[in-house]
Amino acid sequence: MDGTLVDSEKLWDVALYEAADWLGGSLSASRRATLVGSNLTATSRYLLTLANREPSEDAVTEVSEWIRGRTRNLFADELPWRPGARDALESVSQAGIPCALVTSTERSLTELALDTIGRRFFDATVCGDEVDGLNKPHPEPYRRAARLLGADPAHCVAVEDSPVGAESAASAGCTVLVVPCDVRVEPGRRRTFRTSLVGVDAATISALALDGRGC
Repeated sequence: MDGTLVDSEKLWDVALYEAADWLGGSLSASRRATLVGSNLTATSRYLLTLANREPSEDAVTEVSEWIRGRTRNLFADELPWRPGARDALESVSQAGIPCALVTSTERSLTELALDTIGRRFFDATVCGDEVDGLNKPHPEPYRRAARLLGADPAHCVAVEDSPVGAESAASAGCTVLVVPCDVRVEPGRRRTFRTSLVGVDAATISALALDGRGC
């Protein structure tokens, strides 16, 4: 979702830089880049460590709640689409191809984002707080999405913008269409790259799914 469908990573930037300041630490651009695609618990633990604070369970919960509240305010406004993303979703939907949203963002914030994106596009959604701690880059988020769709991951195409997301999808057995946003994603098995989703439609996705079965 973040950085793939909507350009919300910049909103996360605001929340994370402010959280680092609140904790008395400093979050550099390079350190911020390592958090793209990460879940809120891991992010909070990392920010505490940067601020030389003990990442206890209570501290992680407190920081997570602070970031959650700040991001909720930022997500309340309409989110800007990534180039080509809405047209791609429309094409896949009209073709009747089952589609799931797989995000590291928690359910409460995802629901806010879906006010902009549109729930009608997705037959299932998997959020970062619904995978029993097995977040990206673990394959479970994409395996769970495939199960919800009643699909074999080997017949699925995942669209991702981050290294941890691409690793999660590829490890689950999906073909991965990588459209980098803010961070570089390294080439790898089962990965196809494009600079944007402009021109990506149901035919593109179907062709990638067929090609991926031979990977």
